[in-house]
Amino acid sequence: MNSRLARIFPFLSWWPLNGANVRTDLIAGITVALVLIPQSMAYAQLAGLPAYYGLYAAFLPGIIAAMWGSSAQLATGPVAVASLLTASALAPLAATGSEQFVALAILLALMVGLIQLGLGIFKLGVVVNFLSHPVIVGFTNAAAIIIGLSQLNKLFGVSMGRSEHFINDIWGVLLQIGETHWPTLIMGVSAFAIMWGLKKFAPKLPGVLIAVAITTVASFAIGFEHNSKGKIEEIADIEVKTLANDFSRGEIRMEELNGVLSAKTAELKLMQKSKDGSGQHIAALRYETELIKLEIEHLEGESRKAARSLRKFIFEQVPATDTQPAKLYLTGQVPQGELSDGYRWRIKKVSKGELKLVGGGEVVGSIPSGLPDIGLPKMSWETMMSLLSSALVISLVGFMEAISIAKAMAAKTRQRIDPNQELLGQGISNIVGSLSQSFPVSGSFSRSAVNLNAGAVTGLSNVFAGLIVLVTLLFLTPLLYHLPQAVLAAVIMMAVIGLVNFKAIAHAWHTHKHDGVASVVTFVATLAFAPHLDNGIIIGAGLAIILYLYRTMKPRVAILGRHPDGHLRDVKVHNLPVSENIIAMRYDGSLYFANVPYFEDTVLEAVANNPQARCLLIVSDGINQLDASGEEVIHHLVERLRAGGIRVVFSGLKKQVLDVMRHSGLLKYIGEENFFMDEEKALEDIYAEVIKVKPDAKRRLLKQSIGDNDGIRTWL
Repeated sequence: MNSRLARIFPFLSWWPLNGANVRTDLIAGITVALVLIPQSMAYAQLAGLPAYYGLYAAFLPGIIAAMWGSSAQLATGPVAVASLLTASALAPLAATGSEQFVALAILLALMVGLIQLGLGIFKLGVVVNFLSHPVIVGFTNAAAIIIGLSQLNKLFGVSMGRSEHFINDIWGVLLQIGETHWPTLIMGVSAFAIMWGLKKFAPKLPGVLIAVAITTVASFAIGFEHNSKGKIEEIADIEVKTLANDFSRGEIRMEELNGVLSAKTAELKLMQKSKDGSGQHIAALRYETELIKLEIEHLEGESRKAARSLRKFIFEQVPATDTQPAKLYLTGQVPQGELSDGYRWRIKKVSKGELKLVGGGEVVGSIPSGLPDIGLPKMSWETMMSLLSSALVISLVGFMEAISIAKAMAAKTRQRIDPNQELLGQGISNIVGSLSQSFPVSGSFSRSAVNLNAGAVTGLSNVFAGLIVLVTLLFLTPLLYHLPQAVLAAVIMMAVIGLVNFKAIAHAWHTHKHDGVASVVTFVATLAFAPHLDNGIIIGAGLAIILYLYRTMKPRVAILGRHPDGHLRDVKVHNLPVSENIIAMRYDGSLYFANVPYFEDTVLEAVANNPQARCLLIVSDGINQLDASGEEVIHHLVERLRAGGIRVVFSGLKKQVLDVMRHSGLLKYIGEENFFMDEEKALEDIYAEVIKVKPDAKRRLLKQSIGDNDGIRTWL
């Protein structure tokens, strides 16, 4: 019963609690939390969400994963790759940071959790093997570069559009380098310097937390943030004013349509439930709701485009006077005789004719105090289908990241890791996280390393880290208001530098050219398809499987002869003669649907090259598997060669292959007398038969004996 309970509730293995272990886990938990809090906020922004959603993702998921996983030191929470995959999956579906975007991210976490939980329940952790190591290496390198480049705009304080081509977006950022907001750049570079310096000279100190604390205090002291409000009418440029008005009208129209849609949907449900309405009326209502949905979808797309365009414009503001209202001019277009307020303004938000303007550096801003709301995310079949491929990719990549980290730490701690149990832990953590407004999470390499180095003994350390995040949510969020966005960008860039490892791609190339090709193609495809990163990893995984099949389609086949050392060896490699009476060949590969035509061709070619031979020995030690296609080809080959007076003999077949032959009836058809444990016993039987049929062959066998002049005397 205890073992059964331990499988259901793995955290019971922590008990009975040891005072020394609890103290060690508490210290490790505090250490991890000092890194987790700023990192989680940075990764939330990488995912396209407000920073405080990172705290939500750092709270319950880490605790649940520790309680239901198999690794004592694995720290689960927001991570760079999963966050970037989340952003790339949702960017085409909703405006970054909008309510709809947040709702989709939470739903995505639920779907990722359900997929991982399902794989764990059915013990399908092996499915992650479809993502080969070279593919993951190529993807991780490309993702790290994309993550780093995606933060450039925040580091320089300029805008960045989001389009279907990430390279174009980065080029747009580079074109704005001349518009750099210098206080923002100084904040980011200062954070870099603090983190790098502490990592080099004082690695035991929490460099990320210290950088965040110093820059937050500096931001508050110098008034780094500077916001203002305005009206669309204040924009002097006609084209920009028209664009802002169109955006505002679109927002109002979407609000109206959503109200109409809610009313129509409620009416439709009521009629379906009461069955009072006619079928025609119900069909008409359904048609109307579909039309409204299509119009809302079109307006949302136009709204996203307009918002991206508006964020690119930089304004100078001439304050209002007694005689004229305030004016917003594009940079460099302020008329002579008028003085601007000295700031460069951007439009952050447009709502009902009102403008929210940003004139200083951007900070995290207000973070709601208290716990996240608990509840199921909003779901619809259409939305779930649109997210399915992304959820599958995040599930596999996230789990591979987590299990790789867990195994690396287990090698040091000698702890046993159960991949299926880890899948359950990751799945449950994402499901529970989605109920508490979390986006997809996974195991973190940096925080797990911190946890291990701090001496964590059990998963209780991650529970303590989660509780410290809880305290932060309840009491400390006001202290984070002035945290500069540029600092969070620096935290992300610093974290992903270690993920760039081109030596691993080169190593894969030197190990096997096919692995190198898969790694390079994955790397290039991920960069090319960004922001749709799932396309890159799917292409890489598909290519790796195709290359594997290609390699196994033509396994090594060797015609064998007797070497002077007495063993059968490849005649081409060792320049050996062959026998006139016997063909001996070795086949180094499984027999399955993709390579059986090659097997058949090589056998027939060997027979054609030695027309006098009356026996074919297939040395089968290298055949590990046999499928129905392989069984069928062997049957036809034996039948065909028998008709030509050639006996087919097998040696060294493995049990699993013999079982297939036995169940299919092939063993009986070929005859058990044609199967031998090894090639020596097979050759003894073959020679005996040859001499029995052709007594005069004894003298020739004494001379030839498949290349051996003396060895035959020991067999006869």
